[in-house]
Amino acid sequence: MSGHSKFANIKHKKEKNDAAKGKIFTVIGREIAVAVKEGGADPNNNSKLRDVIAKAKANNMPNDTIDRGIKKAAGDLNSVNFETCTYEGYGPSGVAIIVDTLTDNKNRTASNVRNAFTKGGGNVGTTGCVSYMFDKKGQIIIDKEEYEADPDELMMLALDAGAEDFADEEDSYEIITSPEDFSAVREALEAENIPMASAEVTMIPQTWAELTSEDDIKKMNRILDLLDEDDDVQAVYHNWDE
Repeated sequence: MSGHSKFANIKHKKEKNDAAKGKIFTVIGREIAVAVKEGGADPNNNSKLRDVIAKAKANNMPNDTIDRGIKKAAGDLNSVNFETCTYEGYGPSGVAIIVDTLTDNKNRTASNVRNAFTKGGGNVGTTGCVSYMFDKKGQIIIDKEEYEADPDELMMLALDAGAEDFADEEDSYEIITSPEDFSAVREALEAENIPMASAEVTMIPQTWAELTSEDDIKKMNRILDLLDEDDDVQAVYHNWDE
């Protein structure tokens, strides 16, 4: 895959998040609540919660906000009634799109997701219609501006911890893991105080699609913007080579 374009996309998202931190904090807050409900409030005994906390810190969520979210979820478990729903479909020119949501109202979310696709000239498909075109992997991105040590040492640290692949890209290092080994690799890097621009289990396209017409690009951005504005949407994966 094209690691540097992924990193450029992360930086683009971070800039957007700086302008709309409320959205990303809402998204992560829901993930914290679900992780606490599933595995308890102690990160030492809850690897899913540890991973969400790492994601929160990568997005500059203050520690006291994280702590408040954990305590709120632990103190009122009955109020945590979010369900995970995944939608798959097509954007302009057949671009594959996967939308992960966490919602307390499936009808509202389904309507909003369908509306986003429709307004961008796409359509929601059936379960499995595009997910076979992606691989579920742990992905850790390290900004070269933030990490200036020996890349060979970083590679060996990652591989020894269980990583599948290491790539030295233009402005970043990219570490790929299986979903099962993601936490162990991330924690090994964290123990060495290695800064991570992004650390998440994600869906990586096996092939990439190009959009050549301005109209298609405009429509695809319309879909992505509408999904990005929806608080129920946790993550969007696509194979558009931006």
